[in-house]
Amino acid sequence: MSEVKTADSPIAGRTIFGHPIGLTNLFGVELWERFSYYGMVSILGYYLYYSATDGGLGQDQSTAFGIVGAYGGLVYLSTVLGGWIADRLLGMERTVFYGGVVVMAGHIALAVLPGMLGVGVGLVLVALGSGALKANASSLLGTLYDKGDARADGGFTLFYLGINLGAFSGPLLTGLLHDHLGFHYAFGAAAIGMALGLIQYAVFRRNLGTHGREIPNPLPRTAIGPIVGLLAVVAVVVAAAFLTGLVTLDNLPDVTTGVIAVAAAIYFVVMLTSAKVTPIERSRVRAFIPLFIANAVFWSLFQQIFTVLSGYSDNRINWSLFGWTAPSNWISSVEPVWIITLSPLFAIMWTKLGSRAPSTPRKFALGVIGMGLAFMLFVPLSFINGQHVPILLIVVVMAGFAVSELLLSPIGLAVTTQLAPEAFRAQMMALYFFSVGIGTSMSGTLARFYDQDHEIAYFGITGAVAVCAGLVVAAIAPRISKYMEGVH
Repeated sequence: MSEVKTADSPIAGRTIFGHPIGLTNLFGVELWERFSYYGMVSILGYYLYYSATDGGLGQDQSTAFGIVGAYGGLVYLSTVLGGWIADRLLGMERTVFYGGVVVMAGHIALAVLPGMLGVGVGLVLVALGSGALKANASSLLGTLYDKGDARADGGFTLFYLGINLGAFSGPLLTGLLHDHLGFHYAFGAAAIGMALGLIQYAVFRRNLGTHGREIPNPLPRTAIGPIVGLLAVVAVVVAAAFLTGLVTLDNLPDVTTGVIAVAAAIYFVVMLTSAKVTPIERSRVRAFIPLFIANAVFWSLFQQIFTVLSGYSDNRINWSLFGWTAPSNWISSVEPVWIITLSPLFAIMWTKLGSRAPSTPRKFALGVIGMGLAFMLFVPLSFINGQHVPILLIVVVMAGFAVSELLLSPIGLAVTTQLAPEAFRAQMMALYFFSVGIGTSMSGTLARFYDQDHEIAYFGITGAVAVCAGLVVAAIAPRISKYMEGVH
């Protein structure tokens, strides 16, 4: 392990492109975690519904995409556990590292264990590890900036560039490996990617100084026994729910959505009633509620890249490029190309505008409206019959996805760290990811309503609902800003 420097050491004080040097470390580990995650999830639906002769498990397609959506929701649900571990046991910095180790173990399980056993063990481990890493990497980045630092939005946008470099390259490699060698080799590549991320994180750990090393609310030794007992009870309840048929593969995304929504409501109540939260911090938490809802609406459409649009890519898009047919999971890499291209421009724009930039609620409103409009662009494509939708048209549609994402997602990460009560920094980020989790599991639920014969209604209605939600956020944006108490 690299020697830990103090926060005020020369290493901790260095900058890169005007941002704290620790940004590079978190940029790298998130890049490789997203490489492994998106590389795996872009082929997961195919693995579940392809026939055994094609190397798959033969599940019904709607069930397969429901599992993908529910799994994505569970990844974000597990951020609460990652946030709790950081706040009570390890601190954010150590939780990021050990979360990556668990992610790698999950991908190894998918690569070497057969059938649904590998799916069950692998997805549970990846969900737990990703939950620990994601919430804490973003929160740890937030500690590198003071509240009100105009560089924060730009820094998080650069961080988001790392996420999308991984999201772009992961599906490219796993798609090729699946086509030429099989699913398990592709899952193995995801494990190697996470291993590379862990190596670079360990080598450059000193860049973070002491940021994230403190444990904000240490767990007393006397509480360890009750916590272990509670975890055992939860495990028994989950097992019983599956064994009795209360939870099935078909209703898993609905159950996941409900569980995350209830957990989020409990978290809001805890933060709003905690004696450790000051009146100003409580006002900021209230301001976060409408942003939370808007974020969930956005991701319920966006995450359909891995559910509805994954099947759409397999059955409707013509992937012939200069006489060669590209893997259909490459649709997952199209949108990140736009993010990679546009992220530096957005970072420069937000940094230059500083306090003159649109307020965070207005950025959220524009992001949700843009996502709805981008989804509605599939309506005219519905008049093209069969597997003949040109990939170039999909590239144009994905540009709308990317602009909307840049207006909302990196901004959401940044504002969550700024609105977070001091005693709940990591867990506030987990709450942000709950909204992403609700949207992700909803993408699995919505997948059941899609079929090729009713594409116009499906894309038109879901897009219109998102636009209306964005307009509501735009209307109440001044009130939200008032409750944000000094956060732009």
